[in-house]
Amino acid sequence: MQLNDETQQARIVVADDHAVVRAGICAAINDLPNLRVVAQVGDGPGVIVALAEHKPDGLVIDVSMPSFDPLRAVRQIRATYPGLKILVVSAYDDDVYVQGLLQAGVDGYHLKDQPLDDMRLAIQRVLAGERWVCSPLLTRLMRGPQVQVADVALTQRQRELLWCLQQGDDNHTIARRMNLSVKTVENHLTRLYRQLNVQSRLEAVHYLSQHPELPLAVLAETPFAAPNSPITVLLVDDNSRYRQHLRRMVGKVCPQAFILEVATTQEAIEAARSLPHLALVDVVLGDEDGIICTHWIKATAPSTRVILISAYPDREFRRRGLEVGAIALLDKKDLDSAALREVIEDCLESMKHEV
Repeated sequence: MQLNDETQQARIVVADDHAVVRAGICAAINDLPNLRVVAQVGDGPGVIVALAEHKPDGLVIDVSMPSFDPLRAVRQIRATYPGLKILVVSAYDDDVYVQGLLQAGVDGYHLKDQPLDDMRLAIQRVLAGERWVCSPLLTRLMRGPQVQVADVALTQRQRELLWCLQQGDDNHTIARRMNLSVKTVENHLTRLYRQLNVQSRLEAVHYLSQHPELPLAVLAETPFAAPNSPITVLLVDDNSRYRQHLRRMVGKVCPQAFILEVATTQEAIEAARSLPHLALVDVVLGDEDGIICTHWIKATAPSTRVILISAYPDREFRRRGLEVGAIALLDKKDLDSAALREVIEDCLESMKHEV
């Protein structure tokens, strides 16, 4: 956007888990002409909520925050908000982190120990559509590492694991893809890291980028494979007992339904890749917002019919839910077998018209 246009302000979200640092960054941004901080947050879920609510022009973020998987989250944010400008402001100067995040989709990387004026310049440059890497990092990146051909022999499973890491999959997603337990995946990853002489999934992905000669084994794109069934239903609720109750009701109303159960927004995004026909999403998912979860489901699977459910429905929930693409908000007290049968029949009828 044109920063010299006095009639237009760039709207910025600031994300850092240290309140003092956050305040300093916000003050620096608000000193700049035509820039305004619209939200400041301190963890991963807060970032997702702020982006969905404010639709900002820029995100200034320290990726080392609670409940934030840097590579995976940046890729998802970039896919959902392709026009968003992302500047990482971090204390970490490790080449692996810098290159990994740049490859994942950030527009710039700036170190916290650099002068404040440099950070202001970085923000302005990134918002103007340029790429930014601060001087100390740029010198190292231009010099580049001495890359040697990898001398490792990987098993089929290890090559599958590396491919999953390259996709940004977490351990639960890898477990579903490979039909393994999460504990088994953790054990396999530990052995893989030891063999590659790396310490983390980010370092493993960086190793892979430095050794393109390593053969990978591609797994199915979707972690869920629905059988030939008339309807796929996604249940999103952090209460496992209520989820089981819903599952029983769906199974009774539509025995042929293929049912997916998840408890978190991240799991819901993964499940949405299987393009479910119907999703029932609780408005409150522990510390997460089910309406934001709905936004991500619709971004991943636009054709999915999402119905929000709540033990405490109100007009504001309904308004926000409809804005992000839900078709209704139902009171949990009213969601019995008869109501569920009507919901599923409506969904099946709409599927006929789509075909």
